[in-house]
Amino acid sequence: MAAYGYLYRSGLSRLDPENAHGLALRGLRGTARTPGGTRALGKLAPEPDDRLRLRVWDLPFVNPLGVAAGLDKDGLAVEALLALGFSHVEVGTVTLRPQPGNARPRVWRAPEHAAVLNAMGFPSSGAAAVRSRLLPLRPPGIIGINIGKNADTPLEQATADYVGLVEALFEVAQYITVNVSSPNTSGLRSLQMADQLAGLLAELRAANERMGKILRYPPRPLLVKIAPDLTDAEVEGVAEAAAANGVVGIVATNTTIARSGIDPRYADHPGGLSGPPLRERAEQVMRVLYRRVGSQVPLIGVGGIGSGADAVARIRSGATLVQLYTGFIYGGPALPGRILREMSADADRAGWRSIVELVGIDA
Repeated sequence: MAAYGYLYRSGLSRLDPENAHGLALRGLRGTARTPGGTRALGKLAPEPDDRLRLRVWDLPFVNPLGVAAGLDKDGLAVEALLALGFSHVEVGTVTLRPQPGNARPRVWRAPEHAAVLNAMGFPSSGAAAVRSRLLPLRPPGIIGINIGKNADTPLEQATADYVGLVEALFEVAQYITVNVSSPNTSGLRSLQMADQLAGLLAELRAANERMGKILRYPPRPLLVKIAPDLTDAEVEGVAEAAAANGVVGIVATNTTIARSGIDPRYADHPGGLSGPPLRERAEQVMRVLYRRVGSQVPLIGVGGIGSGADAVARIRSGATLVQLYTGFIYGGPALPGRILREMSADADRAGWRSIVELVGIDA
């Protein structure tokens, strides 16, 4: 951790944030591809703790900690990230056709808050390229794929994009997350409103079942990712619409367009804010979701998670799994191992025997 901190301060922090991110991702991928590379990365992670194991959607998760969508948009470093101790990697957001995303610069650090602002707009190599990259992998963990419509697809035709993505990526995804909550694609967030979401999810459920029959696989678990900027009543409406239309998981939350709690000089930056300033609202949304559908629908907690204490708190508020992105930028490759060790230490102190025991006890 100390070595990464020095590298970050002396080198990566001086680069354009997006360039630094790309360099770090390519470095992880390159390390994993060298002889013994994944083994070397694995030394940063602790031995699996049976108290952290759980089964969700009939998938085996070695622990609750995963990589949030956005960190590895094109599935470049899945094997390296899993070697670091993550139980799952959510690749994406992937769009049906390749697209460059919004104009640069489009990522900004807020280091005094350990936060990031991004207005990337789903840069993606496209579904065909991601499928080709992931198809030969046999990773020791779970791969989810986060999907979103292309920027030039009109909202009234968005369903066709999402259906095409399910069809293209079904074979390489162990679960699929429908992203209707990014603030960086014009109009996208309107699709998460309950009335529109129900129709979209009905079409995706049909496509999912159709692909399962064609390929003779079980349908993939369908999840939906929601924004933190909904009112509590809207959160409940989205949850109910999702649960009624075949969604088996909800990811909460995406980045926020709010700027409360951070230095005013970041107020004019476009896009979504992530990291610790998002933590309180993301946890509040989690509690609202858990009280409404948590007993029926497993929840994934995202937003401001950077320590074992953060992860345990989010699980206690209702999350079954947790994911991080911004914390990894500031904490580096040793962070997942540290979080897992801290979670095991919490089990030692508190005496819990399974992570499932904690889910929702503070909701």
